[in-house]
Amino acid sequence: MKHKRFRFGKGFRVAFEVRKVQAAEMVIAPGDREGGPDNRHRGADQWLYVVSGSGLAIVEGRRKALKAGSLLVIERGERHEVRNTGRTLLKTVNFYYPPAYRHDEEPLPAGRK
Repeated sequence: MKHKRFRFGKGFRVAFEVRKVQAAEMVIAPGDREGGPDNRHRGADQWLYVVSGSGLAIVEGRRKALKAGSLLVIERGERHEVRNTGRTLLKTVNFYYPPAYRHDEEPLPAGRK
């Protein structure tokens, strides 16, 4: 068994991984964003769950409003960006299958663990 209490500090942090799934927390300040037109995970699907705050996801040019309780799946290879459009921190829990990052938050090459 593994356990993690999310603290939702600034930025992106890998929590842990089990077998082929990785969990991470992400916090975006009002007006900030993560990702962009060239951001994609070539080897992993990303499941993004909004814990609190509001924002906008742009996936392959399609826009989707985000708010607490939203669940978004970004499939491997899809270019994406997540923006905080609200006045409070946008806090998300992200799951990657298979893992997309090393424990120092550097991206893994596609198809590598």
